[in-house]
Amino acid sequence: MRSPMHSFRGLLSAVAASSALALAFAGSACAQAPIPYGEPISLEQAKQVIAAAEVEAQANNWPVAIAIVDGGGHLVAFHRLDNTQLGSIEVALQKAKTSALFRRPTRAFEEALGMGGESAKLLKLPGALPIEGGLPIIHDGKVIGAIGVSGVKSTEDAQIAKAGLKALEE
Repeated sequence: MRSPMHSFRGLLSAVAASSALALAFAGSACAQAPIPYGEPISLEQAKQVIAAAEVEAQANNWPVAIAIVDGGGHLVAFHRLDNTQLGSIEVALQKAKTSALFRRPTRAFEEALGMGGESAKLLKLPGALPIEGGLPIIHDGKVIGAIGVSGVKSTEDAQIAKAGLKALEE
């Protein structure tokens, strides 16, 4: 039987490994200077982003799930178009959370993973979904949240997410 101290050491080891992996990723080619967090996205802003994303999805007849989270990865708004596969609900949310918590597009993780080698460690990075379709929402130079889209090809998910972000540029 393992002692509580042995279990605690195992937990500390796992946390240290996770932190080391995050630092290694931060130093990789896809890293960037961290964008600071700002005030959380408002519900009104989230609705604007979803509406713009929905227009792009409907124009292409793409059934998708669209999630908007604040900078802490907490759900602010969600929309699922008719006939969207149910598995896309959680994927959209995870893409948004990944993008918000790591302050970068999920495509950065996908590209790093595609390089192979040491980048394979990204598969064990807690809370990181390495699939394109998640983008940070940046307002006044600060991350206020993120959008995640899922339901079609990941490049098409990203196209919808980008269209959603344009709503806050106007």
